Amino acid sequence: MADERMLKFVGTGQQYPSKRAAKLRAEDFREIADRYAVPNAEEQAGRCSQCGVPYCTVHCPLHNHIPDWLRLTAEGRLREAYALSNSTSTMPEICGRICPQDRLCEGNCVIEFSGHGAVTIGSVEKFITDTAWEEGWVEPVQVGPARGQSVGVIGAGPAGLAAAEYMRGYGYDVHVYDRHDRAGGLLTYGIPGFKLEKHVVMRRVERLKQAGIVFHQGFEVGRDASLDELRAKHDSILIATGVYKARGIKAPGAGAAGVVEALDYLTASNRKGFGDAVPEFDDGSLDAAGKHVVVIGGGDTAMDCVRTAVRQGATSVKCLYRRDRANMPGSQRETANAEEEGVEFVWLSAPEAFDGGDRVTGVKAAKMRLGAPDASGRRSPERDPGAEFQFPADLVIKALGFEAEDLPALFGAPELGVTRWGTVRADGKTMMTSLDGVFAAGDIVRGASLVVWAIRDGRDVSAHMHAWMRARAKAEAA
Repeated sequence: MADERMLKFVGTGQQYPSKRAAKLRAEDFREIADRYAVPNAEEQAGRCSQCGVPYCTVHCPLHNHIPDWLRLTAEGRLREAYALSNSTSTMPEICGRICPQDRLCEGNCVIEFSGHGAVTIGSVEKFITDTAWEEGWVEPVQVGPARGQSVGVIGAGPAGLAAAEYMRGYGYDVHVYDRHDRAGGLLTYGIPGFKLEKHVVMRRVERLKQAGIVFHQGFEVGRDASLDELRAKHDSILIATGVYKARGIKAPGAGAAGVVEALDYLTASNRKGFGDAVPEFDDGSLDAAGKHVVVIGGGDTAMDCVRTAVRQGATSVKCLYRRDRANMPGSQRETANAEEEGVEFVWLSAPEAFDGGDRVTGVKAAKMRLGAPDASGRRSPERDPGAEFQFPADLVIKALGFEAEDLPALFGAPELGVTRWGTVRADGKTMMTSLDGVFAAGDIVRGASLVVWAIRDGRDVSAHMHAWMRARAKAEAA
């Protein structure tokens, strides 16, 4: 049974065009088998010490009842374990796959502190929820009595999907508006399929559709309707667009062909996984096969890019980061995975220029050193005079993070309040924006962050929206 279940999750639709990339098949199988094997899940769950202070729960943004469902799993009571896990999270199997557990629950496991290695909490979380889907334990969304009020959700990413599910559970009509042709946001197009299989996201979306949530795909607020028009159509609005504006690089040659944005690169790869026609991939512009690839950045998106490039059959993959390994923002686990797969990390380095004229052929970089701490406490990188180097590059991927788009301009809503960073300004207690009945949640409020925080924000904002709409209905009835 365990072997059969492992094999179901091995096929990710990835292509292995080179001999070097083909070697990853065994690694992919090991990675997946470890996470899905029944004996492994029960054994790992049984390692939980049931400590008096569950640091794992404390450091989980959703405050999942981790020790309790680990105990149930260890006892073989998987259906009860799933029910408990599902009670605090709308996407437990997704969080189990992509949360940086080494920085959250597993990184704060008491057993980890004792030097015996953390319980693999994320693996168990994935396993019990995937088992629930397989066994038919995942129930439809429980829709509350109709209230005669509707909610418009702008953005079908994790925050928007979580809020949509809760609001439908309260009995509201829910309409989700998203610019893409598929729901899921970065879950669908930003995260590679080898980390998050796309059928896992699509079955969640389908469950929401079956609950009566209406999805308007390919819909851009500001183009297809203004924010004011949506406000007139719905009783309340949630802005959950995420942040998609890529941070740029100011260096000679940065506009050359072959210097691309991380999200464009990852989206093309994911679309190919869906079987879409992707001209930019087919003509080689967004395909790493046979190329010397340089990825600039040290976050999780950079790790997604380097590991995707390896799987596409890149000749070489380098990752430039201006700080050292200890100060990188991305998951150390992901970095270790990338190193095992052959990625070369060039620490304390930053691009100075891109060679090649119209088409990039190489990168000139400068060595960096860490100076005094900045306002966040991290030591600021500064150029090391006289230390320069150069290497070839056919494809340069900029993965420097994301910022908020100018939503007041895009939405035709100049009165929508934003911060100096461009994120939407929302009240800390009510999560309402400067516009009455318009709420905001997820990365568009907190800045680029983790999927689990977006889900938490979607859960929290739905409670505030529900309270506000109930009060409004009572006032109108009085």
